[in-house]
Amino acid sequence: MKRIITLLVVALMALTTACSRRTIIPDEELAMIFRDAFLTNAYFEHKQLSADSLNLYAPIFERYGYTTEDVQLTIGNFSRRKSARLGDVVERAIVLLEEEGLRYDQQVVVLDTIREVALRRATCVVLEDSLIRVQSLRDTSRLHFTLPVEEGEYTVSFRTTVDSLDKNDRLQRRTWLQHKDGSKHSLQIMTLPRKREDKHSRIYRADSLTDSLHLRLIHFPDKPKRPDVTVRDLKITYKPNEREAIEQLYRQQLGIRIFADEFFRAALQNEQTIEKDSIQ
Repeated sequence: MKRIITLLVVALMALTTACSRRTIIPDEELAMIFRDAFLTNAYFEHKQLSADSLNLYAPIFERYGYTTEDVQLTIGNFSRRKSARLGDVVERAIVLLEEEGLRYDQQVVVLDTIREVALRRATCVVLEDSLIRVQSLRDTSRLHFTLPVEEGEYTVSFRTTVDSLDKNDRLQRRTWLQHKDGSKHSLQIMTLPRKREDKHSRIYRADSLTDSLHLRLIHFPDKPKRPDVTVRDLKITYKPNEREAIEQLYRQQLGIRIFADEFFRAALQNEQTIEKDSIQ
């Protein structure tokens, strides 16, 4: 009991020293603030207007009864809460945006949801090659790829042509995902047609147990002979799951001014001030 009382006294002293008006904003209200900030940000971008990121949101904070310092303190406080993530609040803001859209029959300023923006911007090309020509056995390794993967979707597409000069009776393509324990899943084995183009496009979904993506664009089921194979427009695109995409959007501050550098700097300074006062 004595220890608890001592901690409470220290905490009260720290808050009083830092600023008596500072308030930690509840998560639900913070999500509502984020929702309004997203709408405001979209409006300014649509109108191609520019405004200072702090002054732009001050009226929103005041509408909910908070100050800029309250928001900075709340953002900084998330690093001190073990079970809380700012990304969860952002996700709640997205739900509120979608509900707003339903209420106004899709006539809100944000025509594209933050979730879709996050997924679109987080999607990236991890491998690309416009032309690979293999005409000898020693070059076949150029058509073997092993990529470490993260959770999400990998879209693989390419076009393969087996030329008439190819000496093999049967050529195959083998693609699969591999678990960390070495087991394979999503295995696909295809026999390549001769003298005509074979188009391949497939989505591979990697989970937390998946370790790597394997592409064997040439596989010899029989004794290898001299190949003559061309692969065009090889492309592998990665799209993370929604939660990770939203986290990336938050981390990268992709146009969302409420996550601008000055907010993080101020939040960090507030946290350091409180810790320093607590020690004193």
